Amino acid sequence: MTLQDFDIQVATAQHSDYAQIICDEMAESAKARGTGIAQRSAEYVADKMLEGKAVIALYKDGTWAGFCYIETWSHGDFVANSGLIVNPIYRKVGLAKAIKQKVFELSRAKYPDAKIFGLTTGLAVMKINSDLGYEPVTYSELTQDEDFWKGCRSCVNYDILTSKERKNCMCTAMLFDPAEKQKEHEDKLKKITHKATLFERIENAIKSFGQDTKVLF
Repeated sequence: MTLQDFDIQVATAQHSDYAQIICDEMAESAKARGTGIAQRSAEYVADKMLEGKAVIALYKDGTWAGFCYIETWSHGDFVANSGLIVNPIYRKVGLAKAIKQKVFELSRAKYPDAKIFGLTTGLAVMKINSDLGYEPVTYSELTQDEDFWKGCRSCVNYDILTSKERKNCMCTAMLFDPAEKQKEHEDKLKKITHKATLFERIENAIKSFGQDTKVLF
């Protein structure tokens, strides 16, 4: 079994029948790990599919294999790729990373100027996020939209979050800032241009020195 056996696509209304089983697996997975999760209803997940704000993976026989969805906060200034889940029978083939890549691309296409963030306790997800360009940040750098933080109320660690005045919790916060990435890209181009210009100057100086030497002889 390889990634080629799966169809990873933007979810639509035709996938809404998978909503309940996806929610059930999210809850079971969190329970097995002993970690918290902001619970979502099947109706909520189905709505994300209808809005074109979710990615679903299906095995070649049509079996549900994985899922992730997009949430927007602070009037679209922030985007979260949430609810990443892979069917247990299809794990260990790189499906989670492929789904995250797809939903990240979807987020960038729909909200090119938004900051994309995530909260996770999973090391594997942290590694995937890091590969996509996310960086660890403090909670203060995330959306301060109250509706987002209300979603944490169903998490088993919510008391920890509130006792620490929402400054930190069991989850690690990670952020992809497109403005910052653009600045890094521009700075890199400037350095490359500077090096190229410097090399050209040195090359011209060498050529000039060679011509001056010929004149002397």
